Amino acid sequence: MLKHVLMFKVKGSKTDGSADENIRALEQALLELRPKIHEIQAWEVGVNQSPSPHAFDLLLYSEFNDEAALEKYRVHPEHRKVVALIEKICQERHVVDYTT
Repeated sequence: MLKHVLMFKVKGSKTDGSADENIRALEQALLELRPKIHEIQAWEVGVNQSPSPHAFDLLLYSEFNDEAALEKYRVHPEHRKVVALIEKICQERHVVDYTT
């Protein structure tokens, strides 16, 4: 099983609410993606609740059967739409892929 984990830090400010809007937009886009791509075996989206200044805003945890399934996900047109949103509203993202 291949695990695919991403952390996102969005653009915007908490004081004017734009960061919260970006977090909610990304959360919704990720949640809507799950049923559209059959290669996804597990899918979890979490919004950060930690007040730590080192915390990221949102996490995606997903599982795929193998690297080939992950690659189908990466090039899927619906995923590419979400990537465009990520590139627009995120200032930072980190990824870890590992097998178990």
